[in-house]
Amino acid sequence: MKHIVGVADMKIASQPGDTIVTHALGSCLGITIHDASAGVGGMLHVMMPLSSTNPDKAKSNPYMFVDTGIPAFFREAYAAGAQKSRIVVTVAGGANVQNVGNDRFAIGKRNYTILKKILWKNGVMIAAEDVGGSHARTMYLEVCSGRVWLSTAGLSKELHEADNSSRLAV
Repeated sequence: MKHIVGVADMKIASQPGDTIVTHALGSCLGITIHDASAGVGGMLHVMMPLSSTNPDKAKSNPYMFVDTGIPAFFREAYAAGAQKSRIVVTVAGGANVQNVGNDRFAIGKRNYTILKKILWKNGVMIAAEDVGGSHARTMYLEVCSGRVWLSTAGLSKELHEADNSSRLAV
C-alpha cells in the first residue's frame, strides 16, 4: 500500500508491501525512520523549526514543527515496535527553493540545525541525507527493505547509509 505524507504530517507503516512518500520538500524536511528487525518504517514532513512561533498550532499539530514533531514521531515509531538502537534515520529537504542569495529567513537551514541538535541530544545519528540546494524533492521509503530514494527535477537518487552528501553549509 502507498501511504502519502502531507505537509506537517507523518505516517508509520509495517506491512512488507508498504511504501511511504512525501512530495514538495522545499525548505521543509522529510525524515524517515526504519527498523529492519521490527519491520517498521515511518516518514515525517515538518515545515518550521520551532513551535514557540505558534504554540497553539503546535498543540493541535505537533508535526508542523521540528522541535515537537521529532519527539512525537519517534514515540509513534517506538509504539509500533521500533527500537532506538536499531533505527536508521535519513533526511532530505531544507532547500532554498527561491534560490535567492539573501535567504533572509533561512527556514531550511534552521529546520536542519534544530533537527541535528535534537537528534544529537538524544544519541541518534543520521545515516544518510540530502539537504540544502535549491530544488524541491519527493522522498520515498520502502518499508520492507528500508530503501530510501528521492526524485528531484525528474532525476532519481537513492540515499545509502553513510551518504551524507549534504550541500547545506551550517
